[in-house]
Amino acid sequence: MSSIRTRLFIIAGLVLLSIWAIIPRNKTVRRPDETGRMRDVTVRQVPINLGLDLQGGIHLALEVDESKGPVPDCVDAIQRAERVVRTRINEFGTTEPVVQIVGQCRLIVELPGERDPARAKDVVQRTAFLEFRITDMKNVFRDALPQIDAALRRAGIKGTGEAPSAVTQLFGSDTSQAARDSAAEANAPGVLSSLLFQGQMPGEFLVAEEQWPLVDSLIQRPDAQSLIPRGVNLRWGAAPESRGARSYRPLYAVESRPLITGECLQKAQARRDQMTNQSIVAFQLSRRCARIFAQETGRHVNDYMAIILDGRVQGQPPVIRSQIGANGQIELGTKPLQEAGDLALVLRAGALPAPLQIVEERTIGATLGEDSVKAGRNAAIIAVALVLVIMIVYYRFAGVLAVGALALYIVFCLGGLAMFGFTLTLPGLAGFALSIGMAVDANVLIFERIREELALGKSVRLSVDEGFKHAMSAIIDSNLTTIITAVILLRVGTGPVQGFAVTLIIGIAASMLSAVFVTRTFFLIWLQRRPAMTTVSI
Repeated sequence: MSSIRTRLFIIAGLVLLSIWAIIPRNKTVRRPDETGRMRDVTVRQVPINLGLDLQGGIHLALEVDESKGPVPDCVDAIQRAERVVRTRINEFGTTEPVVQIVGQCRLIVELPGERDPARAKDVVQRTAFLEFRITDMKNVFRDALPQIDAALRRAGIKGTGEAPSAVTQLFGSDTSQAARDSAAEANAPGVLSSLLFQGQMPGEFLVAEEQWPLVDSLIQRPDAQSLIPRGVNLRWGAAPESRGARSYRPLYAVESRPLITGECLQKAQARRDQMTNQSIVAFQLSRRCARIFAQETGRHVNDYMAIILDGRVQGQPPVIRSQIGANGQIELGTKPLQEAGDLALVLRAGALPAPLQIVEERTIGATLGEDSVKAGRNAAIIAVALVLVIMIVYYRFAGVLAVGALALYIVFCLGGLAMFGFTLTLPGLAGFALSIGMAVDANVLIFERIREELALGKSVRLSVDEGFKHAMSAIIDSNLTTIITAVILLRVGTGPVQGFAVTLIIGIAASMLSAVFVTRTFFLIWLQRRPAMTTVSI
């Protein structure tokens, strides 16, 4: 009696624990509002994580982008990129994301439930290389512009301006066309200079927004690059600026040597400036870098410092009024706070070792996921119904006991998925339906063994004891080999295969518990209430 009571306490404890694990809880998810903008809303859900194929989301395959320069070792680059991307995604707020290397040089990122592909791709792909550089305070690039103009003119690139009318007056109408063309060329505005307007600070130039692609192509030419003074680089502003009625793109000449880089960042947090209502990213440097930054900024008091992220100058370079220590901020102007939060996220995670390009992209809608859930649920219901009918019809009352254990098996499976935070995928649903059949496999072995013992003329109680005892070796062997296979799938498989393996392992563990422990407890209770029974309905 005490043995039965102990068994019942254990079963009741496991059932209560499983039910507690699957009680619906509040969860924050991102969903579009009436205007189509993504917002965080709180919903009440069963705490079982659904995979990409069940709730929708984004699948990205990325490789190292060598269009911006060769990468000596793509294997090493993708391994380091995997660590950075994983850190970013873990802070991105997606439940159960998948970040893994496939093959040698491909990175797979899966974000279940994510409904904003553009934002997700920006967070994953952004190189996030941060630099602090002093602008060209001596105007050496401005002084080199005439030489660059001359080189472009020799290359056959004409300026946008027209030759002044004084050329014709100087040479007269009888002057040869060649002489007039030569004079006009000498007096024409510079090819590059005519497109640049001096800004408000040293090293700043403004380019009309519609002409900045042309200017960018000119300064990227090898003959122009060779004449840019040593120690100076050109960097575009991250966004256009309005000056009067026109829009201009700022171009900055900055020192090639950065004061510090983003590797020095220790913390980064997005917030809104209470005075200006602008989005900013406040950062904190490590102790060693704070000393270096204080020394460098102390040498450049009253100079302008450009904050460069991924080769683009963020906002207008501030003037250094005094030494800057460990704390600073990046101003993002009118950009939304969410964008500032994403920037802080990638800065905390660190820069990618090499640019990444998306070679495959799949967006799975939530509707497809709901259809998959319904199909999986229907398959599981049909499987359970067939198993119930077959067990009760074939094994009669013993089958009813197995069905009672099967009901607890389902509770144990769902509780295990929720308790340990495993992700349920579409193949996982298939594994769950498969494990329902496997759950009664142990009962079949036990019941057949009990039948054999009864055929030998043994008593009901002895037959039940012998049936459970002699069937254990076959049950353990069959389940152990399946678990070994599932563990191998879990280690070497990708997301869907891993989902199948996880569900299979949990199902096997629950079936062992329900068939061997729960069913035997039911038999013991039954036999205790009928000690004089000479036969059993099996």
